[in-house]
Amino acid sequence: MADQPLVLVVDDEPHITQLVRMYLEREGFAVHSVSDGEGALQAVASLAPKAVVLDIMLPKVDGLEVCRRLRAEDNPVPIIMLTARDDDYDKILGLELGADDYLTKPFNPRELVARVKALLRRQERFSAQAVQQPLRLGNTRIDPAAREVTVNGERVPLRTQEFDLLWVFAQHRGQVLTREQLLRLAWGYEYVGQTRTVDVHVVHLRKKLAHSDVRIETVIGVGYKLVV
Repeated sequence: MADQPLVLVVDDEPHITQLVRMYLEREGFAVHSVSDGEGALQAVASLAPKAVVLDIMLPKVDGLEVCRRLRAEDNPVPIIMLTARDDDYDKILGLELGADDYLTKPFNPRELVARVKALLRRQERFSAQAVQQPLRLGNTRIDPAAREVTVNGERVPLRTQEFDLLWVFAQHRGQVLTREQLLRLAWGYEYVGQTRTVDVHVVHLRKKLAHSDVRIETVIGVGYKLVV
């Protein structure tokens, strides 16, 4: 049906694809599946899915390269990476290339559905942000309606999830936020997700805000806080 949000599932293991399809369709999503990286790139271009579930180990073009190419084209489609290894290297690399989240196989399909829903709730957050006024913090201006950040008048390019995280920090400046709170506020998760996701995005924000008066401080054993 036309009103069903389309999720692209990219995996070369048919039983994984069938399982994910069953759970997503049960929750009202439309699903299109492909089994290799080239097909994934073509499907994103032609179908414009609302989200992509992307395995790392794929024929032709692997999932990490698919993610890299999509972000190089400034395609903001939410991406959840699937990795067969419980290995931080693949997970962190995927996040650094612009993935929004990851799951390690074997995973609970209900958790995957919950994460897809959380990422799609972004549009609701965007609508709420659009009526809020810009914030000026020292030499840094954060405009939620335009979703732009400038430092000393120069635009700082932030990915979708990086902006969401910074906006949450800005709204709670001076307050210590746990990783779990940040996952709930910036990602929309209603459960404890992968807190490493938060750490990697904080590292990216710190690099991009190197010339800003804004600092994201680590509060050891607790979480993070934004100070000016």
